[in-house]
Amino acid sequence: MTAWLRRLLAGLRRRMAPLPDIPAQLWLDSVQPYPFIAHLPLADLAKLRALSALFLQRKQFTGAHGLQVSDGMAVSIAAQACLPLLHWGAPQQALTWYDDFVGIVVHPAEAVARRQATDAAGVVHHYREVLQGEAMQGGPVMLSWPAVAAAGQADGPHASSVVIHEFMHKIDMRNGQADGCPPLPPGFMGSRSQRAAHALWQATWQPAYAQLREQLIIAERFGGPAPWLDAYGASAPAEFFAVACEAYFVQRSRFAQELPSLAPLLDAFFQPTPAAG
Repeated sequence: MTAWLRRLLAGLRRRMAPLPDIPAQLWLDSVQPYPFIAHLPLADLAKLRALSALFLQRKQFTGAHGLQVSDGMAVSIAAQACLPLLHWGAPQQALTWYDDFVGIVVHPAEAVARRQATDAAGVVHHYREVLQGEAMQGGPVMLSWPAVAAAGQADGPHASSVVIHEFMHKIDMRNGQADGCPPLPPGFMGSRSQRAAHALWQATWQPAYAQLREQLIIAERFGGPAPWLDAYGASAPAEFFAVACEAYFVQRSRFAQELPSLAPLLDAFFQPTPAAG
């Protein structure tokens, strides 16, 4: 059987097979700890449940260092990962944004990764980086379970969701290397071409990114107020996009107050009109 025929048959099976389901009690228990999910309208919760069930069918969860990934843990991750896809059409269509990988590795604590960097003089430096999550180009997503479980906590310093953060990197990577500008739909915010859409995006995001970096400098050097958005967003445009998106979903109303220039773009991206989507 050729590879083309195998793909065709797999696609037919996916379309003809009944949609999977998540038991009601498991779903309620898994999303209740996350107010930004639990407080969604009932119709959106039903859509998210169906989307999450299909996500679970298509992904493989692995626990690192002996961690056993329970059904509840997997559902909690699936719900957060699928929340950004809620208004992107039928579940099968929406999940194509995540079809470049299968594996999700869950760690019982923060992970430590070995890194290396080359300085301007050509000297290679080796160091270790502590991670709560990581998304790899064309590869798996790594998540720290304590960070997953802490998403959206009212007493936390930021509007955080490590799951949304890493899956936003995955969406950003659909263009190639993550750069803070995801693939934009045709006609995005009235633009007439992909080039115009990209220019519109950058014209708004670049000043917001520069402003965050300036706020951090003023806060660190001169004792000014710390920005509401997680400071990690100032480390690179791709991180700014991921940090902004997690804040957008976890505290939507506060996000609109703090970052009024970005809210309309994210509204247009994550809630496209039929003509644009």
